[in-house]
Amino acid sequence: MDSQRLNDEGRELWNRKAVFWDALHGDDGNEFHRRLVAPSVLELLGLAPGEAVLDVGCGNGALARRLAECGARVTAFDFSDELIRLAKRRSRTSSADVQYLVLDATDEDAMLGLGADRFDAVACAMALMDMPTIAPLFRAAARLLRDGGRFVFATQHPAFNSNNPIFVHEKEDRDGLVSEFYAVKLRAYLQLPPVKGAGAPGEPAPHYYYHRPLGELLGAAFAAGFVLDALLEPAFSEAGDSASDGLSWLDLTQIPPVLTGRLRLR
Repeated sequence: MDSQRLNDEGRELWNRKAVFWDALHGDDGNEFHRRLVAPSVLELLGLAPGEAVLDVGCGNGALARRLAECGARVTAFDFSDELIRLAKRRSRTSSADVQYLVLDATDEDAMLGLGADRFDAVACAMALMDMPTIAPLFRAAARLLRDGGRFVFATQHPAFNSNNPIFVHEKEDRDGLVSEFYAVKLRAYLQLPPVKGAGAPGEPAPHYYYHRPLGELLGAAFAAGFVLDALLEPAFSEAGDSASDGLSWLDLTQIPPVLTGRLRLR
């Protein structure tokens, strides 16, 4: 299946479940985003008031609103017109000033229509793994950024939280002491086809996930002229709001489900 067909199907799926996703994330994002994604992205962005920021794959606008509350001038886009409709509705009750657009991150020409040298930073939080191709985004970002600009991404950690993780819960009786262990098991890493994953519990439709090993993920950025100058691997340090059944990322405090990086033009 070619990239355009996958992308078109992905858009239709996200439009179908936009209302569910908006309710899941609310105004501030779900627990995963609040505790791991947003803090790591904000840390690497290091925003200064008044900076112009582009939020790629903004969903219902949770991160875009956080960026605006930090004093940034935010332009945010998603390829799902339903998610953008819901993002605009949430922003009407927020003090955050965000310009929302329907735009496709796989369409290089459309992104370049935003204006060369316009942005101080580009943020892409948990969207790269939803795109059938990422090279157009990196090429466009290299031209959209001003001198000294940065591109900060957060994505599922390719080494641990990709298309095929299997959660493992083990009990061991050693010398009369019973201990429990949690782990993630992987069967493949270098080559994995696109798969439809269930996403969050209760989602009305699965959507595509695109696995890329680190060499491929970062290689697309390097080919566009970027270098990597910061990297974070956030993990849960303790249980949070969500109830755990013993088979969730809340129990895997030594394994990061998120990879967050900062890229700059060389």
